[in-house]
Amino acid sequence: MTSSRLPPLNALRAFEAAARHLSVKDAAQELCVTPGAVSQMIKSLEQHLGVALFLRVNRGIQLTDAGHGYLPPVRNAFRQILAASARVAQPPESRVLTLSTTAFFASAWLIPRLHDFHARHPEIDLQLVTSNALAAFGRDGADIAIRHGLGRYAGLQSEHLLTVEVVPVASAGLVAKLGMPAGARELLRWPRVHDEARNGWQLWFAAQGVEDAGMPRGPAFDDGSLLLQAVAAGQGAGLLPVAMVQDDVAAGRLVRLAGDAWLEEFGYYLVWPGRGAMPEKARVFRDWLLESGLGEPA
Repeated sequence: MTSSRLPPLNALRAFEAAARHLSVKDAAQELCVTPGAVSQMIKSLEQHLGVALFLRVNRGIQLTDAGHGYLPPVRNAFRQILAASARVAQPPESRVLTLSTTAFFASAWLIPRLHDFHARHPEIDLQLVTSNALAAFGRDGADIAIRHGLGRYAGLQSEHLLTVEVVPVASAGLVAKLGMPAGARELLRWPRVHDEARNGWQLWFAAQGVEDAGMPRGPAFDDGSLLLQAVAAGQGAGLLPVAMVQDDVAAGRLVRLAGDAWLEEFGYYLVWPGRGAMPEKARVFRDWLLESGLGEPA
């Protein structure tokens, strides 16, 4: 008997498993059904095809000539279905969210609060990569990055997270040598150290009403901790987040040269690759950052 109808899929699975094991019992264990159910499915397939596929001998089974001829294309069809399904299936999103950030931000703000993130989102495993250079997303495996600057990164998307208070500071020794500046303009004659982009001081002077600050001169550092060390060593005045220098100021190692300032554009940004929407697990992390009061004392 021939038919244009496809055989039942479950019957084909039972046939392939029984043919592979040459055992109805073992096929039943693999398919998590009873041996009777496997026998019934094989019988329905044989009725559909109009031909016997197995011989029952000595409490076992053997393939007939028709069964031997039928098995390879059935097995190949299952392999093709598996391969096609693997190609089109949406891969499960990894539990790991890799964040590239600076060592200062990680130690001063993020690490003291990680227990809260893990408690709220146990489905995400956060992995930190500390770096001062802009994340190379394709190379270092980062999903997102947090960087301090103006948020303008070619080929990347960014979202402003936080503007921090910054303050100009210098070592006590340099202040003793040059004298305490009476105002922002006096700092134009001071040696200054810079962030990597060399734009922090420019923005600060503009916020103080000093528009002719000139070209930024002096050493620059891509790490806030190194910039702080340079200031402490008397290399020049530095513009740093208040939270980063408050202990040194309280101990007298550093001196505030002016009051705090908020440089709106110059802040912390969440950065991610491509032109599309932020990945879902990154959005969850972003929402948690904002809900946790980013910028508040730890």
